[in-house]
Amino acid sequence: MRIVRYQTHQGQEGYAAVDAAAVPREIEGGLFGSFRVTDRVASVDRLLAPVRPAAILCIGLNYRKHAEEGGAPIPQWPVLFMKSPGAVNDPGQPIVLPRTLRSDQVDFEAELAVVIGKPCRNATHENALDCVLGYTCGNDVSARDWQKQKGGGQWCRGKTFDTFAPLGPALVTADEIPDPNSLGIRCVVSGEVMQDWNTRDMIFSVRDLIVFLSGSTTLLPGTVIMTGTPHGVGMARKPPRWLSPGDSVTVEIEKIGLLQNPVVEEAE
Repeated sequence: MRIVRYQTHQGQEGYAAVDAAAVPREIEGGLFGSFRVTDRVASVDRLLAPVRPAAILCIGLNYRKHAEEGGAPIPQWPVLFMKSPGAVNDPGQPIVLPRTLRSDQVDFEAELAVVIGKPCRNATHENALDCVLGYTCGNDVSARDWQKQKGGGQWCRGKTFDTFAPLGPALVTADEIPDPNSLGIRCVVSGEVMQDWNTRDMIFSVRDLIVFLSGSTTLLPGTVIMTGTPHGVGMARKPPRWLSPGDSVTVEIEKIGLLQNPVVEEAE
């Protein structure tokens, strides 16, 4: 099932299931409990991020070739950092380049995002995917100067500016993606393909990540796991390819769809 979160012309929010004919049908109930798809056609003015995350847990250096392009050793354990839920951005809405805390090194990172559907603690490799409601496209937008030089050794400042976590366009339920580690993933910036790889290159699979993140820790429904990015990021290019006002960024993941966002400058 493809599920979208949307806003009506009156400013109301709702969920809809998109059928094979691309018709959105209103959903009654909550995604993290019992819900049903109605026959009513949803009045969609614009798409919103598929969920309001309870938390955004992000994994760094999780593709072998991405670690290689940055000259980093293959990690023994998943590299965890977090984004604020306030960084979430909707499909089609602009990525805003920071100017108050200025960054001139804003980068793109196409990522498979996992949405946890029920409380999950101490998952095993066998049952880890049972905790998953579905998957969506994500973009781990990163201000590399704040991440690398000005963040005090922590990544969060460079990763969690407003609009730095685009998600969407839809949540595809787990039953339609039995193996999340066999999906093509691409990032196109202003018409130029920057990343084009496959989730099978992950160092730690989606199962591995859920086992690790839920160890002695409860993952709440609505938790979003950003699973890392493949090689081809702007920072690793020669010369580097930073985002500029007027750019557009498209993240495309097989079986999920296209997440598109323009790039603008923060008003000073």
